[in-house]
Amino acid sequence: MNGERARRSRRLLPSLLFVALTACATKSPSILSPKGPAARTASSIWWPMVWVATAVTIFVVAMGAYGVVRGRRIREEDISREVSWGDRFILIAGLGVTGAILIGFFVFSVARSVSLARTEPGTEITVIGHDWWWEVRYPNGAVTANEIHIPAGERVNITLQSADVIHSLWVPELAPKIDLIPGRTTHVWFKADHPGEYRGQCAEYCGLQHAHMAFFVIADAPEAFAQWMSDMARPATQPASSLAQQGQQLFLSNTCIGCHAIRGTAANGLLGPDLTHMATRQTIGAGTVPLSANDLAMWIADPEQIKPGVTMPPTTLTKDQLNALVTYLLGLGFPSP
Repeated sequence: MNGERARRSRRLLPSLLFVALTACATKSPSILSPKGPAARTASSIWWPMVWVATAVTIFVVAMGAYGVVRGRRIREEDISREVSWGDRFILIAGLGVTGAILIGFFVFSVARSVSLARTEPGTEITVIGHDWWWEVRYPNGAVTANEIHIPAGERVNITLQSADVIHSLWVPELAPKIDLIPGRTTHVWFKADHPGEYRGQCAEYCGLQHAHMAFFVIADAPEAFAQWMSDMARPATQPASSLAQQGQQLFLSNTCIGCHAIRGTAANGLLGPDLTHMATRQTIGAGTVPLSANDLAMWIADPEQIKPGVTMPPTTLTKDQLNALVTYLLGLGFPSP
C-alpha cells in the first residue's frame, strides 16, 4: 500500500512542479501593483474589504470552534432550555453587525468609485471587441489591433464597443475591468504613471478562444507617442524588393482584401484586423503567438492550427507564394518621413 502511494506521489510531483514553474515563468499583471490612479482607486477599495473579510472569517471560525468545545460540556437536559435574552442579543447583534458591514462597504465603494466615472479631457481612443481580437482606432485615422499606445503620464479616455458578443477590457495594473456590450457604448479611462508595457485581457467569457484574447497597453513618452500617432496614420510602406512586390500582388488578388485593410492599397476589408503597419506589432492572433516569419506563415496557411475557432479560412498558397506574402507583410512597418 505504501509503495503504491509512493509511486503515485512520484507521478504527481512532475505535474505539480510544471504548474509551479509555469506560474513563475511569466510576469503576470496584478491589481496588487497598480501603475496608475484608476488602478490605485480600485486597489484602495479592495484592500479594506480584504482586511475586514479576514477579520470576520477569523471571528466566525473562532466562535465556531468555541461552540464545538463548549457544546461537548453541555448536559443533555440543558439542550431543551428556553431561549434567553442573551441568545436573542447574539442573533440581533449578528444581523446588525453584518448589515452595518455590508452597508458600509457599499457606501465606501460608491464614494471611492466616483472618480472612475468622472469625465475629464484626455487622449481619445476607441476600442472595438471582436471574436477574438481588439480593434484600436485613433482620432487621426490611425488604426491598429491588439496594442493600445498611450502617452505616459496623461489621461486616456477609452470608448468601448462590441462587434459581436459581450467582452470585457481589463488592464489590472492600470484600470478595473469594464464590459463591452453589443449595441451599447461604454467608457473607461486610465493613466500610466511611467512609460512601460502593460498586459490586458478579455475578462468576460466570450467563446472558444476567450483565453487567447489578450492585448498590450504601451505607454510611450509623450513625444514618442506623438511620433507614433503620426507614423501610424500614414499609408503603408510600398514594397521595395521583387519578392515583397510579388507578395503584395498575391495579397491584393486573393481573398485577403475581403477581410483586411492596408491603407494606401485597394485592400479595404473591415472584418479582420487592419494590417497597414502590421510589422510594428509584437504578436499574432491577439497575443496567441509571437510575430515571426515562421508563425506568420503557419497562421496564413491554416489559422485553425494555432487558434481553433477563428473565422479566417486556410489558404492554398504554395510554399514560394507563402514566403512572398510573409515577406510583404513583415515589411509593413513605418515608412520613412
